[in-house]
Amino acid sequence: MRMTASMSGNPMRPPIPPFTEESARQKVRAAEDAWNTRDPERVAAAYTEDSLWRNRDEFVTGRSAIIAFLRRKWSRELDYALRKDLWAFTDNRIAVRFQYESRDATGQWWRSYGNEQWEFDAEGYMRRREASINDVPIEEADRRIRGPRMESELGPPLPPE
Repeated sequence: MRMTASMSGNPMRPPIPPFTEESARQKVRAAEDAWNTRDPERVAAAYTEDSLWRNRDEFVTGRSAIIAFLRRKWSRELDYALRKDLWAFTDNRIAVRFQYESRDATGQWWRSYGNEQWEFDAEGYMRRREASINDVPIEEADRRIRGPRMESELGPPLPPE
């Protein structure tokens, strides 16, 4: 898909609103793939320069703050691997539910369950992200998310627990 410059001078970040079910699913998969790289700059590139975040109890504004936040996050959440599922969508908004697993410095594994609400600008950049997340300790033997999603894993939604 070719990107063209928008009226603001930024390249378009397809898919762009208004979303269809197919384009919303593409946006969710692109976000999952980017987050699984654990590359703060790559992830932050999907957000507007002045993007507003609420992540748990932390409020973050702007790409540079997003990059700093993600660096801190992934220095604590080792071997992070994520799955996202489309929950709902409207014209320029998408809701997702997600699960990710990571371990801390002591070796304790965690599964984190959450929901996010996303709002996009006309060029396809996320200008607002609100995330609510709960963590559950798990045994390493109970892990089910290992690295980026394989093509064979596409289709069925995440299990609820």
